[in-house]
Amino acid sequence: MIIIFIIYHSDDIESFVENYAVRRTCILRSFCRKTGLQITMREYQFETINKSIRSNNECFNENDIINIFPIIKHVPPKPSDAYQFFTSGQQKIQQGLLREGFELISEAHNLLNNVYGPMHPEISMCLRLLARLNYIMGDYQEALMTQHKAVMMSERVLGIDHPQTATEYIHMALYSFANGLSINASKLLCRARYIILTCCGENHPQISLIDSNLGLILQSYGDYENALKFMEKSLELNKTFYGTKSLKVALSHHLCARIQSCRGDFRSALNSEREAYQIYKLQLGDEHERTRESAQVLKHLTEQAVVLQKRINDVVKGQLLVIPSLTIQQPSFQNVLEMLNVVNGILFIQIREKDLDLLREEFAKQSIDDQQASTSSVTTISEVANQAAALLNNEID
Repeated sequence: MIIIFIIYHSDDIESFVENYAVRRTCILRSFCRKTGLQITMREYQFETINKSIRSNNECFNENDIINIFPIIKHVPPKPSDAYQFFTSGQQKIQQGLLREGFELISEAHNLLNNVYGPMHPEISMCLRLLARLNYIMGDYQEALMTQHKAVMMSERVLGIDHPQTATEYIHMALYSFANGLSINASKLLCRARYIILTCCGENHPQISLIDSNLGLILQSYGDYENALKFMEKSLELNKTFYGTKSLKVALSHHLCARIQSCRGDFRSALNSEREAYQIYKLQLGDEHERTRESAQVLKHLTEQAVVLQKRINDVVKGQLLVIPSLTIQQPSFQNVLEMLNVVNGILFIQIREKDLDLLREEFAKQSIDDQQASTSSVTTISEVANQAAALLNNEID
């Protein structure tokens, strides 16, 4: 622990916690995992103000240590055939051949299951990728079932308080929402947020991702107040980790503008969307699709704000008794799902048939060039072999 304080330029635990806003439970958990300690689950008095109520000013005692586990460092054996199938499947997925990639990943999963048994972190990784492929190919129900297996395996192999388990919860929440289980999705996200808070603290990029997902799901409920709180927290964290001019910050501004417009706060929505538009224009240029979409949203919000201001002026002049309510279009389920996909890094690219034909022609040309290169290399090898044989014959003669 002394080494940690020296690296982070802190004199003691108090200054370390204050400077970096780290939870004491996170430090205790990390220390126990690295040293193999298992301690009693109870409420420990960490804070300095509670020293007066501690016995002998000590936070821990000997009875708190339940068990000690050995920490073994080793290189686990890896099944080469399974990893070859897995890497080949990843390459197929990168090329856009999802069905072929799915079959290769499934074969890798079967091999890993035969080698490691039913429970292993690598099998959980395969299940997570298979669930993602099912989701991308439109089989939401199968994606949810496969991801549920990955969550259960991660809980048993890595632990219920592991950061990877929280990531599995996030994926499962997305698939649950796609299947219409929005309440279950919000519960899973709250569970993931609690795990990340316990393991890593509040200032962590995963908290930003979880808050964005929660904000969108609460927006689909119509709970705009809480949705805006989570989205503003996500915006604050994104500014901290990625800078004020990053695309993640622009997306957070856009999502805040959506929620603010649903509340009828067009002035704040205009300010948020204007920030998003400026970032998109700076990073992507005027002709990019996102920049144009942001410009259209700005135009729509400006029109709505003008209509609202005119009605307020009519009430002030006495022409109207009350302000008529504006017809604010609520986000549809499909629209919220599309934004959840964007937040979680899933982008569906629409390709025209003409572009597909061009891609097929390009792949055909590359395959022909590869065949010609392989033929020429075989010819070169055969020529070298003939020359070597001729030289050998001359030497014998």
